[in-house]
Amino acid sequence: MHEMSDEPQPKAEAPRPAGEPEGKPGAQSGARPGAGPETGPAAGPGAGRKAGPAAERRGAAADAASDGDSGRDSGRDSSETDAGGAADRRTTTPAWAAKETGSDTGSGTGTDARRGPRSGAAPTPPGTPGRRETTAGAAAPRTATPSPAPGRGQSEGRSQGGAGRADRDVTTASAATAGGGGKGKKPRRKRTGWRRLFPTWRMTLGGFLTLVLVGVGLFFLGYSLVKIPDANALAVKQANIYLYADGTEIARDGEVNRENVPLDQVSQAAQHAVLAAEDRDFYSESAIDPKAVLRGGWRTVTGKGKQSGSTITQQYVKNYYLGQEQTVTRKVKEFFISIKLDRNESKDKILEGYLNTSFFGRNAYGIQAAAQAYYGVNAKDLDPARAAYLAALVNAPSEYDVSAHPENRHAAEARWNYVLDGMVKKGWLSASERTGLKFPAPRSATVPTGMSGQRGYLVRAVKDYLAKNKILDEDELSAGGYRITTTLQKSKQDAFVKAVDEQLIDKLDKKNNKTDRYVRAGGASVDPKTGEVVAMYGGIDYVKQYTNNATRRDFQVGSTFKPFVLTSAVQNESTTQDSRTITPNTLYDGTNKRPVQGWNGGHYAPENEDQQSYGDITVREATDKSVNAVYAQMAVDVGSDKVKETALALGLPADTPELIGSPSIALGVAQASVLDMAQAYATLANHGKHGTYTIIKKITKDGANAVALPGHGSTASQAVSREAADTTTAVLQSVVQNGTGAPAQAIDRPAAAKTGTAENDQAAWFAGYTPDLATVVSVMGQDPDTAAHKPLYGALGLPRINGSGAPGSIWAQYMGDALKGTPVSDFDLKLQPGADESQAPPSGSAQSPGTGDDTGASPGTGDDGQDTRGQSTHGQSQDPGQSTGTPGDSTGGTPTDGGTGGGTPGGPGGDTGATDGTGGTPPTGGTTEGGGTPGGGGTPTTGGPGGGGAGADGGTGTGPAAGGTGTNTGTNTGTGQ
Repeated sequence: MHEMSDEPQPKAEAPRPAGEPEGKPGAQSGARPGAGPETGPAAGPGAGRKAGPAAERRGAAADAASDGDSGRDSGRDSSETDAGGAADRRTTTPAWAAKETGSDTGSGTGTDARRGPRSGAAPTPPGTPGRRETTAGAAAPRTATPSPAPGRGQSEGRSQGGAGRADRDVTTASAATAGGGGKGKKPRRKRTGWRRLFPTWRMTLGGFLTLVLVGVGLFFLGYSLVKIPDANALAVKQANIYLYADGTEIARDGEVNRENVPLDQVSQAAQHAVLAAEDRDFYSESAIDPKAVLRGGWRTVTGKGKQSGSTITQQYVKNYYLGQEQTVTRKVKEFFISIKLDRNESKDKILEGYLNTSFFGRNAYGIQAAAQAYYGVNAKDLDPARAAYLAALVNAPSEYDVSAHPENRHAAEARWNYVLDGMVKKGWLSASERTGLKFPAPRSATVPTGMSGQRGYLVRAVKDYLAKNKILDEDELSAGGYRITTTLQKSKQDAFVKAVDEQLIDKLDKKNNKTDRYVRAGGASVDPKTGEVVAMYGGIDYVKQYTNNATRRDFQVGSTFKPFVLTSAVQNESTTQDSRTITPNTLYDGTNKRPVQGWNGGHYAPENEDQQSYGDITVREATDKSVNAVYAQMAVDVGSDKVKETALALGLPADTPELIGSPSIALGVAQASVLDMAQAYATLANHGKHGTYTIIKKITKDGANAVALPGHGSTASQAVSREAADTTTAVLQSVVQNGTGAPAQAIDRPAAAKTGTAENDQAAWFAGYTPDLATVVSVMGQDPDTAAHKPLYGALGLPRINGSGAPGSIWAQYMGDALKGTPVSDFDLKLQPGADESQAPPSGSAQSPGTGDDTGASPGTGDDGQDTRGQSTHGQSQDPGQSTGTPGDSTGGTPTDGGTGGGTPGGPGGDTGATDGTGGTPPTGGTTEGGGTPGGGGTPTTGGPGGGGAGADGGTGTGPAAGGTGTNTGTNTGTGQ
């Protein structure tokens, strides 16, 4: 190994081959003059050889450079430890000097710190100062070894031992010194003890910067990944609000009691109160309050409960987009969505959304529903005191409801004061105004009534109307948010309910009378001029009986259909079978079971009410008495299809069940609803003009957007001629004055009406109108268990229910109340030409009017057993009418009248016309219907039927008995019309 001086040296030559001399003696660094070569067994291989010339020159130069350092090195060496204990200190040698190393003790060994001893190394004389042994590019530590004895060379083994210790203590310094050859840096001081537990400032700073970078990265990642979602299903659901025409609420339906309103429909006081309670700096701050977010997140993570303090934007995001679950995931989404929403939406829009989605208790979502629930007012009408209370509820809706929890009044008032103080602090309320405010106790919470009573019927009718007219379907309505103002008038609606209760419901004895369990009632009232439905009675309670009796179409309308036949006859200028123009005074044959003439569909001979026969009778009288035989024939004379067309023009729907073109159409086999019939009668009242039937006045969506109403506001069209409608009205006025419509006289104003009874007494009707209002009432029979139609015989303790009974009484009471305050007006009628002219009996008539006077003890009864003088008998049976002819000459003198008929109306029975003739042998003359048995003298003429049962005039017996006694005892049976 070569020694190295302190000066830069040329590159060391490669080792010579074995056996070649390395150089001259004394050329090794540290050799002194006169020092001989070291010999002995300690020398390694080739130790006796001399160094070559180059080595000698290098050695000389090194000696010259190191002579000055020998003293210093010697002094340092003396203080170092020996080979048994390695020194702690390390010494580095500059790269330009770290080529060769030697023993600090000057032993002259050729030991290389990394490669071991080299052969041929010149021995170092005793006493040579220690030198630093180095390797190229590395510093070797100095070692203190004892100097060898004088004259003795250092052994190879000792050199190797020193080299081994040097190897263990060497600290490589090439990384620090190889580049520039400058001075080496001091080694770092090793951290020991408790200092190891704490990071250094470098570690702290590095960790902080790392966290910042990671946080920024995660923020941008989250911002890009989290999108503003669609609103959650519950947040968009609202209630539909149904209102009377005056704005009074009828009902609400929907899964959520919410009514969205625009911000301009919320009072400034309410807006400021909510801001003061929840987020006073809403308009000036960002969407996120960092302190509140961290506080809320920490409490959520640690399970310490819910933490409020979010901004209004965050609360709106929670209400509208996410839901109420308290999770870290929801909080993260809320954070990013709030930031985006704040950038995309205005503050006003966010506040509006928040006010419409917040929960205020009492099942009220949104400020509008809350204002109605607690104070019965709209949000736009909230004053500061009430607004502050509603704002206080947002924090704890149930706890602060002082009506439900009076024990919490103190806490509620404290929160109320907090809100008001905040309003004053922000300048939204003056201190003087604040001083004068008193705590506004809310009204008591009402039990949700839902669709009970009439509400459900009215709402159902509205929905049916919307769907039928393709305005809104069920799916659109189910989303909610509609404010539907109807044409229904609350005062009239209340009057209708009261009339039904007092004239029908209160009189039922369902415990003791089985039939009373079957009684149902329905009614509808329409303004003739506008076609608007102003009142409706659907049933006793929608919750108990959900079928709407005002709109159902499964009961026959009975004789209330007959006016449509007359209207059609006048409209079409129809004539009878013998070509006489049909007018109110046209005579028809009113014989019971009279076969209809001119009908090609087969034999049809309808029964009259209670099997009563009338002979020739005018259309007006036939209407008063509701004679089936006359109207069936009239329908054929007009054309049953034309009658159907007129009914449709007046307002009956085209899909009305059993509305078919046949003679029976006149008897009311069609199954129209009460509301349908009210429409048609309203058209007659309006001189034949049919306004678009409607139950809706206005619809808005979310408190602002109006929904178009097809046909709304259009003028009424002329459905039938005015003459046709007005002539019918004149005839129906006669029914009120002289027939079964007598209950209408109670309202003390001009009225037109018609009664009707369904087959088997399953329904009774009263339909009528004044110039201002048309109303139809029906009482029906239905089994509540099976829904089967049931006869009403025995209901209310009466033999039967007829149109002039309970339906007429309901109609009269309701109309009287509904028209209070309305000026009395008469019908302005334009009649058909010849309507007031009397007509002669048809020529060749088989039945001429008799000449007997009506001298019966009591008047005959018309439709439904109604006394034609206005006194109702409720269908009770009377004694049979009997007419007795004056005995004629048995030898055949001048025929006399069979006697005067009339008498007390007869009860149920057969039309027997049994007589007992004494003037001759029965076979000679035969028996004629209604007349006496002729004797051998004359031929019986038109002996009229005797007094019938309820529903027919007692009539006059005119059967002469030439030569005999003609006794006419007529009894009738039949179905009420």
